[in-house]
Amino acid sequence: MMKLKAMLFAGVAIAASLPAAAQAQAAPAATADGNSDIIVTARKRQETLLDVPVAVTAISGDTLARQNINSVREAAALSPGLNISSDGAGRAFVSIRGVGVTLVQTVQPGVGLFIDGIYRPNTAYLNNPLLDVERIEVLRGPQGTLYGRNTIGGAVKYVTKLLPQDFALKVKGTYGSYDQADGIVTASAPIGDLIRVGGAFARLSRGGFGKNLTTGQENYNKDIWAGRATFEMGGYGEPVLVRITGDYSKDKSSPRGGHRLIPGQASGAPVLDNVFDTRGGLLDPRQQVKSYGLSMNISAELNDVFTLKSISAWRKDDSASPIDFDALPAVDVDVPAFYRNEQLSQEVQLQVDAGPLKGMIGFYYLDASADTQFDTRIFTTLAGLTAFTQADVDTETYAIFGDFTYDFSPQFSVSAGGRYTWDERRADILRQNYLGGGSPVFGGAGLPFGAPSTDFRGVAKYKKFTPRFSVSYKPTQDHNIYASYSKGFKGGGFDPRGVGTNAPDLNGDGIRQDSEIASFLSFRPEEVDSYEVGYKGNFMDGALYVAVAGFYADYKDVQIPGSVACTVNVGGVATPSFCGIVSNAGKARFKGLEFESNARLGRDILSSGDRLNLATAIGYIDAEYREYITNIGGVPTDVAQYRRVQNTPKWTASGTLSYNRPVGDGSLYMGTTVSWRSKTYQFEIPNPYIDQGGYALWDASIVYTAPSDRWTIGVHGKNILDKEYKTSGYTFVAANPVTGAIINNAAGFPTPSLGREGTLTAFYGNPRQVFVTGTLKF
Repeated sequence: MMKLKAMLFAGVAIAASLPAAAQAQAAPAATADGNSDIIVTARKRQETLLDVPVAVTAISGDTLARQNINSVREAAALSPGLNISSDGAGRAFVSIRGVGVTLVQTVQPGVGLFIDGIYRPNTAYLNNPLLDVERIEVLRGPQGTLYGRNTIGGAVKYVTKLLPQDFALKVKGTYGSYDQADGIVTASAPIGDLIRVGGAFARLSRGGFGKNLTTGQENYNKDIWAGRATFEMGGYGEPVLVRITGDYSKDKSSPRGGHRLIPGQASGAPVLDNVFDTRGGLLDPRQQVKSYGLSMNISAELNDVFTLKSISAWRKDDSASPIDFDALPAVDVDVPAFYRNEQLSQEVQLQVDAGPLKGMIGFYYLDASADTQFDTRIFTTLAGLTAFTQADVDTETYAIFGDFTYDFSPQFSVSAGGRYTWDERRADILRQNYLGGGSPVFGGAGLPFGAPSTDFRGVAKYKKFTPRFSVSYKPTQDHNIYASYSKGFKGGGFDPRGVGTNAPDLNGDGIRQDSEIASFLSFRPEEVDSYEVGYKGNFMDGALYVAVAGFYADYKDVQIPGSVACTVNVGGVATPSFCGIVSNAGKARFKGLEFESNARLGRDILSSGDRLNLATAIGYIDAEYREYITNIGGVPTDVAQYRRVQNTPKWTASGTLSYNRPVGDGSLYMGTTVSWRSKTYQFEIPNPYIDQGGYALWDASIVYTAPSDRWTIGVHGKNILDKEYKTSGYTFVAANPVTGAIINNAAGFPTPSLGREGTLTAFYGNPRQVFVTGTLKF
């Protein structure tokens, strides 16, 4: 079916290129003195940051290069309300304004990652190198009337540069702490007047911050290969732009092992001194993450009013991860896992520019599959006890969407948009217990133990209309006051980690009906009503840019992924195991303020042509659950007062002080950034062991650029004060079901709830690193 659809999809994309097409140009980068003149495409048309009546942060490619920011995850500190963390399996968890984190591969993230307009479902890409990036845009709040793939919390857009019209070759190298050695080569060349070809290749490597004392492998090392090839035709004043891109990346870094926060409760293994050391013994499967795909982006100007665009893409992601939750040599809570994603998407947009009326309408189609296989091995509880899960969850989505702005005058404009989404989820879930070893999928010698705990096939369909409205008032060209309302929607689905035999017998007939199992394994859509008011302004002839936004959001049916120890009935025997379930907890309310500025503090201070700048980003959010229903002893109980919003610090802030000055015909950049985050809860249930208190990080860079930008050399320091801070963690210890308070054993340590050692492990952010970078252009 995928192949047939691929042929149809290609035909649609090629057909879209037949009409005479549209002029497309690379957006200019940030100005030297501020960022209000950065051109963004947040509303699918080129506008300055000041003109866009939405909360959006734009980080230019020049800023990323000067600060040696090499991934989207590293750029998170520069945007208020954006939080990105990762775990031992390489998964990145993203949230904007408190929305977006998911621990389940088959559940749609609340925050979307878009690369050149193409949705990326695998958030591990946030850790990959940035290749030829023009800018990163962070859009806060629901996105759906302007994007093919709707997101309920926001979007992170990664925009790449058009290939230059002349031959270009750029080589960048980095060497630094922990034997970090990175190399990136970018090249392009014209073929005639209309066609250009180019590509980029990256090799990133680094030794580990610590070591796995059991296997001898490096821990927290880096071993990544990535590349991209691009074909372009037209653009640069021509009426057609066609971009065809293929990309491939492979991350062969060693599995990242966690740091135990308590001694082993069965083995007595002590807590290690180095938080980057680990002792997990799981080696299979070999850790790796592969991602590759093809895309075609076509723009065609039909006349002076209408522009037709087509975005076609196919992607595939494969990952293998040995996840050792307990971080000890014994098989206490070990999870070998395979994750596979494949998607085919087609988006068509008709853009309108008719004087005071501007906007677009679009159609989107997505056919995606997410396949999961994993063992949960708890051999210390019962020799060779394994729960194997295999789940295939397919998604088919159609949507029509549109958004238009009408300028009633040069000062006053009104925007309205809407989206209608049809989602269909198909799930095929099997969970089989084994004794005597792991499942055959992972090379284990286990034998089936009892009937499957889950053997489920189901279909769920969802549809929703979501509107958006905004008004904008510009008393002058340098000031913009706006207000907006938008409704966000994220479809429901099935949790592949659920246990069908644990479904409640709703009609009391002693038999688990298919409908009862479907109800137990499924979760409902999530919805939000989001309100925002904001102001953007330029002062002192552009020396100061300020953006302020206040937001309020009401959520209902909030989707909460849970992972708990449980008891499974296997052949009449109560068997300990791992259970996952995504529940619709109830209601949440988020409100807050965000402030961004870029100020030129001075120029011609020490020499003619120099300048001193200060860029700031501050975010405050008051996030709370108004209702959080969980079943305790079979009784629905509201525990909202004891739950917290995951990965959402109340305060985020960063400030970058930079000084630029001419040095002969070249230039010197000196910059330093301090970022701060208040206390962060890793999960909804507070946990004093893995939650992270407030902390600050200090980075600095010095970069010299030669005349005509022919070469650069820079020295960079990251986390200069060597701050130790947690980014994520695992927990399987007993807790009060209402308050979440951890229950200690007689020895004064948390009581294990799964396995016998007590799983409380944490992962940490990078320690202090210092490195030198150099670039050479031809």
